[in-house]
Amino acid sequence: MTTISKNNECITFINVFTTEPVNQLKLVELLTHVTENFVRKANGFMSASLHRSLDGTKVTMYAQWHSMDDYQSMREDPAPLLYLTDALKIAKFEPGVYEVVEIFDAEEGNSIKPGTGHYSK
Repeated sequence: MTTISKNNECITFINVFTTEPVNQLKLVELLTHVTENFVRKANGFMSASLHRSLDGTKVTMYAQWHSMDDYQSMREDPAPLLYLTDALKIAKFEPGVYEVVEIFDAEEGNSIKPGTGHYSK
């Protein structure tokens, strides 16, 4: 499960793939398959969340790993590498490695009540 915390001892990757809208679904399916079948089973993998832009031009993977070495080991594994190579045929890859520096939550009384779509006041 993804947990965003300043004290979470992990490395965060925010990887952005830019693609043509016609290829967005294919890219989402490819990244879903490789993450579900290979990446999530790799040593040091903690969690990942896959996002797609509403305009169809981007797919972003937010992933947490225990260490850079764990991530690099997965990247060198030939099984997921085949799928990641396929992704690069239809998308430009912009990797990013981050650490959380601050967390901001909604103010008390300014959150949406579950199931209502309305703000609680």
